Amino acid sequence: MSQDTPCIAVCMIDPKTKLCFGCGRTLPEIARWGRMSRDERLALMDGLPTRMHDAGLPAMTRKRG
Repeated sequence: MSQDTPCIAVCMIDPKTKLCFGCGRTLPEIARWGRMSRDERLALMDGLPTRMHDAGLPAMTRKRG
């Protein structure tokens, strides 16, 4: 996966927060991702750890291998 995406291939939406359990993005953000500029993507990714923490969702990490 590119470093320009927070996707870790754990694609499930939390029904309470409407955030992806894997990356912390919303469905509209995921759908728009390919049309965002690199700067927009990086800015959004900068806020995802805080978003996940504030939502009470565990921070997941990308599996290596």
